[in-house]
Amino acid sequence: MNTARFRVIFAGPLVSFQDSGRVGHLRFGVSASGPMDRFSHAAANLMVGNTATNTGIEVSLGGVVLECVSGETTIALAGGSFSLNCADQASEGWVAQTVHQGDKLAIRAGAWGSWAYLAFAGRLLVDEWLGASATHSMSGFGGGALTTGLEFEVSDAEARETRIGDYACPKIASPLHDVRVVVGPQDQHFEPQSVDIFCTQSFQITDAFDRMGVRLDGPTLVLKNALSIPSEPIVRGSVQVSGDGIPTVLLADHQTTGGYPKIATVISGDVDRMAQLRAGEAIRFRALSAQKAVESAREYQSLKNDALAQFSTPRATLAEKLQNLNLIDGVVSAETT
Repeated sequence: MNTARFRVIFAGPLVSFQDSGRVGHLRFGVSASGPMDRFSHAAANLMVGNTATNTGIEVSLGGVVLECVSGETTIALAGGSFSLNCADQASEGWVAQTVHQGDKLAIRAGAWGSWAYLAFAGRLLVDEWLGASATHSMSGFGGGALTTGLEFEVSDAEARETRIGDYACPKIASPLHDVRVVVGPQDQHFEPQSVDIFCTQSFQITDAFDRMGVRLDGPTLVLKNALSIPSEPIVRGSVQVSGDGIPTVLLADHQTTGGYPKIATVISGDVDRMAQLRAGEAIRFRALSAQKAVESAREYQSLKNDALAQFSTPRATLAEKLQNLNLIDGVVSAETT
């Protein structure tokens, strides 16, 4: 069994190991966690020939620097437009290449996006909690955060030639400024004009932004004495409004219940793209009916499946590429004169 070993030289805040999430435990007060951008996490894994649910590294705007201590394996980077410098070769965007013993790879924030995903051809050997390696940032349960000096291994590591190269970032993975929501479930606890304001005026992403949620800056949403309502379940994409009238969109590590009224819920197909926005960027919310939201979710799932299928398809090897080239073009006879 081939093994590749890596050492963390530097890791910014909120750089962590994440698989596809810890599902089925919300009733026990345990959020699913998993990647902030689930599509890009799945794409990175498929780019190196893994299953979409494998453990990878979620990289924040702080970036990460790793060294391959031993072995070799193919890696892939997807998500925001982050830069990858590996063995003194620089690239940007979605890319896969092979890392060898002694190589250093540095991932840093690029032109857009808040999160990137690093996948390894093989299986990351990290801690699990309740059957998943997804890291819950508040508790640290799961695979855990990456810290300077940490070493980890990739078992069944492979250099997969058919995976190497640049990949196009699909449109459904780009940041989304026009975000679709279903109003409610507690819109009755707001003044009528507050719902209209929420669905028509612009807000701004603030730097109060982590894996639990993002606080928005914009017009105040006036409540009708609703801060004493019983706590109710919360999902990823819930938009809670606190007593100061400021909305917060809850994300991967959201709490499972809350007593602040929820003015709306971001639809599943938009919440990950919204998470790729950066502080200072504008965002607007557009209300959909529940039926239209279901139709949009089905449409998104179809687009997602088509896009992921392209990433899962191996590419031609160098030998296969050479076989398809006419390397003796222009030769008309083997006879010499």
